[in-house]
Amino acid sequence: MSIDREGPVPPYRQIADQLRARIADGSIPVGRRIPSLVELEQQYGVARDTLRKAVQVLKDEGLVETVSGMGVYVTALPRA
Repeated sequence: MSIDREGPVPPYRQIADQLRARIADGSIPVGRRIPSLVELEQQYGVARDTLRKAVQVLKDEGLVETVSGMGVYVTALPRA
């Protein structure tokens, strides 16, 4: 997984887009936990605040929700 740090799209948006695509194609199915911030930090090499913003985008879209003490889980598929 990589992001274009020099491109016009902010890194958090690129990460949200990639996670959304993984949800849409079934790589992360409904009911499954998305990778933790630590895992995402290792994958992308960005600050946790950037990752929190990316996850918040997905929360705002209603695709994921936080389960206290367990992580962030996929709750819906992206709308076409």
